[in-house]
Parts: sequence; C-alpha cells; structure tokens
Amino acid sequence: MNENYYEKLLNINTAGNENWNKTSPHNHPYQPTLYEALDTLFNEYNLEEDDHIVDFGSGKGRIVFYINHFFKCYTTGVEMNEIYYNESLLNKSKYIQHHKKMEDKINFYCNLSQNYTIEKNDNKFYFFNPFSVQIFMKVIENILISYEENPRDMDLIIYYPSDDYIQFLEYRTPFILEKEIILKDLYKNDDKEKFVVYSLKTNL
Repeated sequence: MNENYYEKLLNINTAGNENWNKTSPHNHPYQPTLYEALDTLFNEYNLEEDDHIVDFGSGKGRIVFYINHFFKCYTTGVEMNEIYYNESLLNKSKYIQHHKKMEDKINFYCNLSQNYTIEKNDNKFYFFNPFSVQIFMKVIENILISYEENPRDMDLIIYYPSDDYIQFLEYRTPFILEKEIILKDLYKNDDKEKFVVYSLKTNL
C-alpha cells in the first residue's frame, strides 16, 4: 500500500519532512513514520482496544490515527510545535467524519514531551527519534514514576533507535528488550531501520 492510499483511507494529511537545519539540537525535525513501516510493525506487534498509546513528537498525528483506525484503542499525541499541533487537530476533525465513535479516544496536547503528565492508564509509548537523549531520559523518568504510582505492564516502541537511547535503556532502566522488528528492504542500507520494543512487566 502506498502513502496516498492510507492518507485517503484515514481522511488525513500527514505528509512532508522537515529540514534538520530548522530544528534545535534537542528537538529533531518532523518525519512521519512510513505507512509501510507501520504495516511491518503491526504484523508482528498487537494492540488491544483498552490500550492507551502515547506518541511523543506526534507531528501531524499519523501514528495516532493509524493505530486508532486499526485497533480502536486510546491514542494520544504530544507535540511541541504549535503549527503541527494545529494540523493534527484539523486532521482529527476530518478523521472523525468517518470515525465518529472514536472522537473521545483521540487526544492531542501541545506541550514539551518532558512536561506531559503520564496518565495512569498510559501503557504504550511510541518514539520515532523525536528528540535528544537528554529529553528522552526525562520522559522515561516520568514514565517510571507513573509505573511506581500505578504498576502496569508497559511497552516502549522505538523506531530508528539511536545508540544513546539503547544504551540508556539497557544500562540505566529496568526496561528489557522484548522484540526487534527489522524493515528488511531498508535495513540493507541502514541498520537503524528497525523497531525495538522494550517492556516493563509487573510480574517480574
């Protein structure tokens, strides 16, 4: 399936890539995850309707709408860029024209990811290289605090993981590598073209 197919299916517009020169050292440019990559991920990774997914650096909301459409679960996008945040709200208004029952399951917040309050039901967290490891560390700290306050199984889903992210998770957090999903065609030329899923279980 090509990009246009999914944009029409979901009745949204999330295309476009931002130039790295226009961003700060800590916040990376807008680059939506390819729908082809999402298909590969969710052929091997399942979600339930009562899952609560947070996409950090959600841009125009592609992940939010894709996941909600196919899994009917709760989805939240956190985006610091006001322009992209407003575009995600516009996309939501168009998306719910065809998904009216899903309106209350989709939320967007215009906020720094490290300032987002982890809700007690949030249990899946998506990252596509949105920011520096310093910010990532703070977000993970917030997630772990929420876990201590309300223990539940949690997953971190990371696309195109940086070495800094992986080293931090491996050596300084209780998260354990659960799954690695390689994008075979892209991986040949770039070994970061993969998803990694890190989990924290309450029964460990």
